[in-house]
Amino acid sequence: MGAMSELDRVAPPGLVRRGSRSSAERKTLYIAHDPHWKKFRRRTFGRRDICLVAGVVVVVACFTIARMHLSRQLLWGGLAIFPILCPASAQASNGSSPVPYKVQKPPLDTDWTYKVGTDPWPEHPRPQLRRDVWQNLNGIWTYQSAGNARVPPDPPQSAALSREILIPSCIESGLSGIQDLNSPSMWLARTFKVPDAWKGQSVLLNFEAVDYETTVFLNDVKVGHNVGGYFRFTVDITNNVKWGQDNKLSVFVYDPSDTEVIPIGKQARNPSHIFYRSCSGIWQTVWLEKTPANHITQLDVTAGMDGAVTVTAHSSGNQSAEVKVSVVDPDGKVIATQSGTSNKGFGFKVDSPKLWSPSTPVLYNLTVSMGDDEVHSYTGFRTISTGIVKGVQRPLLNGEFVFIFGTLDQGYWPDGLYTPPNYEAMVYDLKMLKSLGFNMVRKHIKVEPDLFYRACDELGLLVIQDMPSMPADSNRPPNADQQAEFQRQLEILINEHKSYTSVVIWVIYNEGWGQLRGPPYPEEKLTQVVRAIDPSRLIDSVTGWNDHGFGDFLDNHHYANPQCGTPFYSILSSPYDPKRIGFQGEFGGIGHTVAIEHLWNVQQAIDQINQTYEINADLASYNYRASVIFREFREQVERYACSGGVWTQTTDVEGEVNGLYTYDRRILRPATDQWKSDIQGLYKAAAGRGGAGT
Repeated sequence: MGAMSELDRVAPPGLVRRGSRSSAERKTLYIAHDPHWKKFRRRTFGRRDICLVAGVVVVVACFTIARMHLSRQLLWGGLAIFPILCPASAQASNGSSPVPYKVQKPPLDTDWTYKVGTDPWPEHPRPQLRRDVWQNLNGIWTYQSAGNARVPPDPPQSAALSREILIPSCIESGLSGIQDLNSPSMWLARTFKVPDAWKGQSVLLNFEAVDYETTVFLNDVKVGHNVGGYFRFTVDITNNVKWGQDNKLSVFVYDPSDTEVIPIGKQARNPSHIFYRSCSGIWQTVWLEKTPANHITQLDVTAGMDGAVTVTAHSSGNQSAEVKVSVVDPDGKVIATQSGTSNKGFGFKVDSPKLWSPSTPVLYNLTVSMGDDEVHSYTGFRTISTGIVKGVQRPLLNGEFVFIFGTLDQGYWPDGLYTPPNYEAMVYDLKMLKSLGFNMVRKHIKVEPDLFYRACDELGLLVIQDMPSMPADSNRPPNADQQAEFQRQLEILINEHKSYTSVVIWVIYNEGWGQLRGPPYPEEKLTQVVRAIDPSRLIDSVTGWNDHGFGDFLDNHHYANPQCGTPFYSILSSPYDPKRIGFQGEFGGIGHTVAIEHLWNVQQAIDQINQTYEINADLASYNYRASVIFREFREQVERYACSGGVWTQTTDVEGEVNGLYTYDRRILRPATDQWKSDIQGLYKAAAGRGGAGT
């Protein structure tokens, strides 16, 4: 697959649970000259760390000063090593020490829960905009509830608040060490040092995602503000950094969850069956990097099946500068170079590239420079479009009809909620899906860390990406300001993810949640907005119901059996529209109750298990019912205009027990040989209608 793979660091799991090495058993060093950030084990003895680097022992002294992790630059053999994080004690602002971090027992754990340690998510978080020098701020922070305050008061005097917390995490999760379900407002804090070698450069503080409204203070000065729980933001802290001293980072977060009309997906303060425990706080990676004053802020790349590449390098100064791009093939050979101007798209051609598809997920590395700035990225050559095949409107990948089949993937974890325990856990689900023969995941009204999309690129899993919905409450339709905010965040979703090769379809509305009902229908305008930002992908304007004819799909939801591109349908779905692609956006959903040790042990969730679409008494019955539904689905592919579908769902979530995996990922329900055969049968049926097979 060419490009350096994080997946290479995770043992292929097959369909059997694998062990996970505790991050408490290791620390991470970042070697500045190495673009792939090689990791080396470090063993701690008292106040000295013995670092094993290429067989040479480097002894690093650690110092303890008032609740801070010291970052010390070492020059060894010409290599800059950042950061060195050392144990430290702290005094809380009230004079007592913060309550030490400890995993809080969640209602259900996983095999990773107690192996996460205090060095979470050490991977570089942005695989498509990666610089060689950066500093991870994940780990132990401190936390303090701020009650119901919407506007932040003055930041606390100390970075040592009342309790230690693991970042990134949802404060409602067991992994956070807090598991607080009733604090919409909070302070999160820590200290850090910036390496002296970064002087003369811009220092950027990056948050990958904080839910929901964030105000950032550095050394008690407000330096940033952001609204939205799913998207990254960057604060230039160059003028506020104290060199050679601790910098106090204080973050105030307000998260109303579903009490306000905002994009929240399935989060709920009071969960009920298909709506789940909410996630508040810093739930994705926080990190620092150094850049030149004028640097690349966003890299937009499209690479088509014809070898045509278009690049736009957005610059922080919004001024014209020369941009150079090199394309490196899977063998490490530079096969194309091109120059252009920042903030303007420019194109070039690569001769006879190997095309990306689910069966051949070939990726090409990119190096992009602008002045003194250099970033690493990657792309895959592929084209997604729509066209007529044997008289039926079809989705086309690289000019061929590809039957798109995958699962509804909600991305919830019993121990971390929105935040997977670690990278290995996150890709474990994806590898299971790929091994069964699925070629797609529908990322359901949630946005994942960028490393999720990188993993799909590497594995060869198409991604249908939903926009997180506003609350599913018809009594609270969005007003004009709320609708405008939904559109603003939708635009961010497209811009942040439009260069990931695996993403092929955007979904705007799910089952009418937060969708205004009367004309002018909001999806008409939003479809035009998405198409203008990203004309290279297909749009599923409305998945499920309340369809008014916009977008590329007529998308039916029906449980348990499908109605895909058929001459029959059930309300609230709409009749098949031959001008658009017939698609089964949700079906299946058959369930199976397991023993309490594999259930989300919250009484409300247990009481609502019987709301699952269908419950089977045992796995024999479950797999029989699956075979019946697959047979009907295959017949619809053979007879009618069905071009793909989404099986509900990858895993159980809280009181929903219709996952392929249980919520703890310890029981896989499908009879694997049967499911592999049934899934291949769908591709064969599609091939008989002009499809490309798998």
